[in-house]
Amino acid sequence: MAGKIAKPHTADSAAKPKPDLHRYMMIIALAVIWIVFTALTNGTYFTPRNLTNLFRQAVFTAILATGIISVILLGYIDLSVASTAVLAGGVVGIMTTGGGLPLWLAIICALACGVLVGLWNGFWIAYQNVPAFIATMASMLVVRAMLLGITSGVTISPMPDALKVIGFDFLPAPIGYALAVIAAATALFFQWNDRKKKQALGLPVKPVGQEIARSVITVAIIAAFMAVMAQYRGIPNALIIIIVLSVVFLYIQNSTVFGRRIYAIGGNSKACQLAGINIRRTTLAVYAISGLLAAVAGIFLSARLNSASSTLADGAEMDAIAACVIGGTSMAGGIGTIGGAMIGAVVIQSIQTGMNVLNTPSFWQNIVKGLVLLVAVWFDISRKKK
Repeated sequence: MAGKIAKPHTADSAAKPKPDLHRYMMIIALAVIWIVFTALTNGTYFTPRNLTNLFRQAVFTAILATGIISVILLGYIDLSVASTAVLAGGVVGIMTTGGGLPLWLAIICALACGVLVGLWNGFWIAYQNVPAFIATMASMLVVRAMLLGITSGVTISPMPDALKVIGFDFLPAPIGYALAVIAAATALFFQWNDRKKKQALGLPVKPVGQEIARSVITVAIIAAFMAVMAQYRGIPNALIIIIVLSVVFLYIQNSTVFGRRIYAIGGNSKACQLAGINIRRTTLAVYAISGLLAAVAGIFLSARLNSASSTLADGAEMDAIAACVIGGTSMAGGIGTIGGAMIGAVVIQSIQTGMNVLNTPSFWQNIVKGLVLLVAVWFDISRKKK
């Protein structure tokens, strides 16, 4: 008896993927936040100068989030990033202001300190099986206390004039426009290249209409951003750091074996172990990267504030974690993107800046940020249940 011949399963016959509601929801939420604070401040919030300061201040959280997101993708946590950041800033201040050493040497030493803290965390977590929460909390306390002891609690200021280039200066207008074009082209390349890869593997892809609409929205957002920045002084040099880091880590996450292993380990570590992936070495490398980027963030923070102190960035690790979670990163591991973390960092800073403009007491700021984080996690859990 002849049986029915089943149609081959192809990308066209597969169920169409659902749109990434979390990403769109965060963009909508960001727009709502800006509209609400603009109304509450009688237009003061949505001015080129205020938005420029907002984005410049968000860079610190965004850099921390760029490093910590890989840790979270593995299913771990890193509570030491803020302490590592202030240590790096302190090293630069001590070596240049106090020791008279060249800035380039101080920066290398600061970055090395960040990597060492990351390797220390990774060693205890990957090779000694100490829970990540405990290991990194210990580092958080030890590292900040070390800087406090070295400086005796004294604030180091001023920082070298050369650091003002990233802390205060702006790009010339032609370079800013060229950078906006490059950013748009890069975003479109990653989007359509990802679609091409999925088609080659026979995976379901979004309809062409949705992809085109997404491309148009991306270009429109970048153009609007550039238009607003141009009305004040242009694009701050600080944004170059996060743009470069975003491009680099987008490539690592999407186009390298190392990046795919991070997602795979976070998704199913036992299967990865059976497949022969060295989970311990990957974990060690991820924590080293987190420490390195924390040091980069610390150097930038000291440049922006023109000082270094053991009391800076208190609680910044929570802002970085919140940025990742708000941007769609799952605390269980295996799910998350750099782009989402960047949006999360801007959301966190937008709320904080708005409340600062309104002269809101600091305790209310923490309450609001805590509730936003809670809602973001709830939304993520609810989405998975569906």
